[in-house]
Amino acid sequence: MEQRLFYLLNKARHRVYKYADQNTEDHLGISITQLGALMLIKENEGCLLKDMASTLNLNNSALTGLANRMETNGLILRQPCPNDGRASRMYLTDLGKEKLRNTKPLIKQLNQLMTAGFSDEEIQTVVKFLNHLLTAF
Repeated sequence: MEQRLFYLLNKARHRVYKYADQNTEDHLGISITQLGALMLIKENEGCLLKDMASTLNLNNSALTGLANRMETNGLILRQPCPNDGRASRMYLTDLGKEKLRNTKPLIKQLNQLMTAGFSDEEIQTVVKFLNHLLTAF
């Protein structure tokens, strides 16, 4: 069995992301990155585009393109920031909210696939390990 943790994490992340992206495209008509952005906006309605950059791990031009596509597809509204004329605040549209509601079964299915065949104790060990990585780096 492969023991190189960095290699395994990278390979697993890529496969899970690719699966999740295809699944959201097939069932919701949006990318997994757009879904992540919708979730962030829901948590912080009226957030600035730059506030999302670090969480989504996207550079400014990629983030601008993402926001443009989401606005064009009717998922978000961008309104000028009253404090900074160059910035825009982002809000969910009814369609964006609907996409989020329809996400719950997909997330549940993904979590079931990832945890299938593991005991609760084993899952808690994986959770502990992943949280350790998040704080250590």
